[in-house]
Amino acid sequence: MLTVNIHDAKTQLSKLVEQAAQGEAFIIAKSGKPMVKVIPLEQAEAGTACRLGFMAGEFSVPDDFDQMGCGEIESLFAGRKS
Repeated sequence: MLTVNIHDAKTQLSKLVEQAAQGEAFIIAKSGKPMVKVIPLEQAEAGTACRLGFMAGEFSVPDDFDQMGCGEIESLFAGRKS
């Protein structure tokens, strides 16, 4: 694995980043001592990022679901017990 001095890394940053993006990781050293390792980011696997519709067809929502319990809720707000 390539080890680059911090000064050289600053002057060649664009080239080094391109190489890392292509899979060629490298280490940045300061005074000969390794400090950080630069590696490419992994691409998200296809189909794992978007989950919209993953339960399609598994259940149904009643047409009146937004009115369910309406009478009970009104009586609770009015202070009446059902």
